Amino acid sequence: MNDLEESIELRNGIPIPRVGFGTYLIEDGNVVTRAVKTAIDAGYRLIDTASIYGNEKGVGRGIEESDIPREEIFLTSKVWNTEQGYENTLRAFEASLERLRTDYLDLYLIHWPKPASSETWKALERLYRSGKVKAIGVSNFMIHHLESLLESCEIIPMVDQVELHPQFPQDELRKFCGEHGIVVEAWGPLMQGKVFHVPLMKALSEKYGKKIAQITLRWHYQLGHVAIPKSSKPERIRSNIDIFDFEISDEDMKKIETLKGERIGPHPDRIAF
Repeated sequence: MNDLEESIELRNGIPIPRVGFGTYLIEDGNVVTRAVKTAIDAGYRLIDTASIYGNEKGVGRGIEESDIPREEIFLTSKVWNTEQGYENTLRAFEASLERLRTDYLDLYLIHWPKPASSETWKALERLYRSGKVKAIGVSNFMIHHLESLLESCEIIPMVDQVELHPQFPQDELRKFCGEHGIVVEAWGPLMQGKVFHVPLMKALSEKYGKKIAQITLRWHYQLGHVAIPKSSKPERIRSNIDIFDFEISDEDMKKIETLKGERIGPHPDRIAF
């Protein structure tokens, strides 16, 4: 099997690619359309977007204009906080489908944990059973959020997409998810650009003759979760998936473990929007 095609099997048997393409903050229209087409041409088969990103139309057009059939693309979107609740979620899902110009999603996520998330999850379960989405999951859920959801859900989340990078490896959450068959997916895998200023990552880049982003994404790959780097620059899009011709030693993986620090993005319990 080609490394670019390597995937992790979700609980229901659906494969999710190990490296995906994120579209957060990429402008809608021609900018994101070109980026998605470049990503698909480079070998990415997982494309991640969200209602709040405001670029679903351009993402959908990029997939449509690529040379790869829709069924070979793993397309993810998310229900935003103000769209949560049972009926609201069902409407939000249909709106996302329309903007993305598709009749199904491969993965639909609750974007952030909110008081209405239990009702939102019931809507996702309905969408899953209807066949309109192949897999359902959550995003930014900490252990206590997952524990609360597990008490009432009929279908256990298949994915938890969270902030995860060398400075914030989420060891306990990854362990919890592993015990419950939940695949972990990393957003902000490059520390929102801050990884380029970490001395250790610079040193490892020189040692392996690879770019800092490639070292970081290879670290994600060897830990066994999914990562979704994003960029609108063609050379970086192609470079970010070129991580399969080398391996980081166990010794250097342990060195990266010493970088543990704080999250960079919002705390899920204190998010105001």
